[in-house]
Parts: sequence; structure tokens; C-alpha cells
Amino acid sequence: MPGVKDDTVINGVAVDDGFAEAFPMAGTALQITAVNEKWALEAARSMTGFATSVIACGCEGGIDGVLSPEETRDGRPGVRVLFFSFDAGGLEKQVTTRLGQCVLTSPTSACYADLDGEQKIDLGSAIRYFADGWQISKKFEGRHFWRMPVMEGEFLCEAQTGVTTEGVGGGNLLLMARTTAQALAASEAAIAAMRKVPDVIMPFPGGIVRSGSKVGGKYKGMMASTNDAYCPTLKGVTKTELTPEIGSVLEIVIDGLSARAVADAMRVGIKAVTELGPEEGALRIGAGNYGGNLGPHHFHLKDLLP
Repeated sequence: MPGVKDDTVINGVAVDDGFAEAFPMAGTALQITAVNEKWALEAARSMTGFATSVIACGCEGGIDGVLSPEETRDGRPGVRVLFFSFDAGGLEKQVTTRLGQCVLTSPTSACYADLDGEQKIDLGSAIRYFADGWQISKKFEGRHFWRMPVMEGEFLCEAQTGVTTEGVGGGNLLLMARTTAQALAASEAAIAAMRKVPDVIMPFPGGIVRSGSKVGGKYKGMMASTNDAYCPTLKGVTKTELTPEIGSVLEIVIDGLSARAVADAMRVGIKAVTELGPEEGALRIGAGNYGGNLGPHHFHLKDLLP
């Protein structure tokens, strides 16, 4: 029968004997601070907008968490954001463009590196020219900053941030339910749990994607197209992975600064979905992969069971 594997059943929720296939990515972390949490979040949300998929957006980005004044460089409320791309060059282009358009412009904001590493990309060093010669270079406690005059006052930005090449993109869970309402309830429960895990983001809207994809497609030039095997409306006309009772599928994609962080997020997500149970949430948990041929990171669901 389509979709039936050597499942494990926990609290009535079947967990596939499968794995999520993920890919190496370059990643970085930044602190954005402001006069209060509201304005730190405004800058962070603007900076991480249109950053769901590296395929079309150039990077994947999101908010890792809200920071207290005790956790930030300047003792103000802040937000930690993560960004990922295929390589450091692509990451720098995306981060600096977003920095100049979304953080420099945001009232009372400042921006600091939140990841050390031998490899660096520019932050303030890339956008300092906007100050038209009025920028000031400052070094403090071994770190380099740029001070840039703006109409509201001054924008302080660290010169560079570290990059990790140990980042992982594309960890995922497929949550299959009878109805859209149940699939959404399961996904929201998983997201709430996963957001407590440090060093990970779920880059799609609200952390959830309904338009899961497969590699390639029937039309020339398509890097990805709809994952027809998991589309409930196509069960009668394609090679489906869904059993008759599945009426809706939602996917959660996870990016992390390490493979361990991605695994931890998937683990707590699975736990939250199984605790919710099939009456309110998902009937089945699966994961997307490409036969293990495209990505070196394989997160086997059975290894992540609560």
C-alpha cells in the first residue's frame, strides 16, 4: 500500500522508517539591538523577510530568538538572527544588502557579530560608504566597529562577522493528517517546541511550508517543482506516498549552525506531534529525501524518537 513503511507508532501517530536528507551550507549569526524589543524585532523581521529558500531568495534566514539586555553586546534588548547560503560569498552579498536596507534604516538599531570563526564576511565594512566619508572606525576589546551618522543619531555596526561551514540546510519533517486543520495544529505544536532549540531557524512563513518540492520538473529550467507524491489531490493520478485517509500534508524545514542543532530540533518536533496525537494533529510523520544521493546529512527519524 502506498505510504506504508516499517513504521513505529507512538501515541497513535505513525513515524516512518525514513530519513530527512540535508545539505551543507555556510551560516552566520547576528545580534540586532534597539531601544526596545519592539524595534529590535522590527529590524530583524525586515532583514529576514523573503529568505525562505536559497533556490529563489539567495539565502535562508530567520529569527533564532529574542535576547535580553544581559545577553547583548550593548546592554539593550535584542534579537538573534541566522542566515544561510551555499557559500560565504553568496552569504555576504545577501547579509550586507539586507543590513543596509533593513537594519541601517531601522530607528535606534545596531548590529553585532554573534558567531566567531576563522572565515569572515563583511558587515559594517561593506556598508560604511553610505556615510559619505563621515564614517568612523573604532576598535574596542579586540573588535572592530564602524560608527555611521544618520538623521536619527548614529548607527553602530561591527565590521565583520564569523562564518561557519558546518551549517546544515534542509532538515525536514512531513506531517500528514486527515484535514488541513489537523495538519496545521500538528505543525504549530512542532514549531512551538523547535523554537526553543538554539542555533536553528525554520525559514518558511510561520516555520511551515505547504508547497513541498522535489528536485527538477517536467518544464525546462525548473530546479524544483511540486512534490506530487505528497499532494492529496493527486492520489489517483500519480505514484503517491499517501494512504487514503491522508487529506493534508504540511512540511517543516530546518536550518542549523550544526547537524546536532538540526537533529535536536527535529527530535523535539517529533515529540510534540506525537504528544498531540492523531485526533487533534497528525496521523503520520515522514521526511523528504532524494534517495540519499544529493545531501550528505541523513537524519533518520527512528534515531530521533522520544
